[in-house]
Amino acid sequence: MTEIIFALGAGARVIAVDSTSRFPTLVEALPRIGYMRALAPEGLIALTPDLLLMSEEAGPPQAVAVLRAARAPIRVVPDRPSADGVRAKILAVAEALGLDGAPLAAAVRADWAALDAPIGSQRPRRAIFILSASRGAPLVSGEGTHADAMLRAAGATNVIGGFTGYRPLSAEAAAMAAPDAVVMMTHSLAEAGGLDAVLSMPALAVTPVARTRRVLAVDGPYTLSFGPRAPQARRDLARLLHPGAALPDLPLRDWT
Repeated sequence: MTEIIFALGAGARVIAVDSTSRFPTLVEALPRIGYMRALAPEGLIALTPDLLLMSEEAGPPQAVAVLRAARAPIRVVPDRPSADGVRAKILAVAEALGLDGAPLAAAVRADWAALDAPIGSQRPRRAIFILSASRGAPLVSGEGTHADAMLRAAGATNVIGGFTGYRPLSAEAAAMAAPDAVVMMTHSLAEAGGLDAVLSMPALAVTPVARTRRVLAVDGPYTLSFGPRAPQARRDLARLLHPGAALPDLPLRDWT
């Protein structure tokens, strides 16, 4: 949502952001209100905002209830990890700000659509997304997650399924799934001890990844936020998954 506001040219109206808002670099100078799922209502109320743009994932519920009881000017924005979801998010933020979001939404949708055929022509890569691997069994993404949606959009088959959200991956399940690529956030890979440490985990040592060593590190907020840079994130992940594929460059955009 922060990126959308700046892409709409309304960045000067932002007085504070949550800890996950890191782009554009102008946000580095803004006050931080903490993690979006661990909000402190008193601090938010003290900012006396004219508008509190809040993801539907924001919380905890008790904090949101306090904000509503205090009649804070909340506008909840839906968050769906898809091309249509990005469009809806842009239009919702623009409407809340009294702006026309149609041009931005159309440009982002066009960039996304330009990748459909080139990515669709690739043989799907068998992949998994590991959220964390620093505490024993890797925590992998199932259905209904932003990671699952981006894997599929980038031309991969998420070979871990049958559940929603995230859960630990056992060696038995990993051997049956047989992924040949792993996608991880850069900081998660570092926290796990690096490439060799990840590949030596029992859950991965029994998979083709132990041989291919295809552990692909990505910037988490960039890749998974499904904001105005979602097409670029999709392209970049697709290039990692399908090296050498003829994927098009996208138009230069002010918001990227």
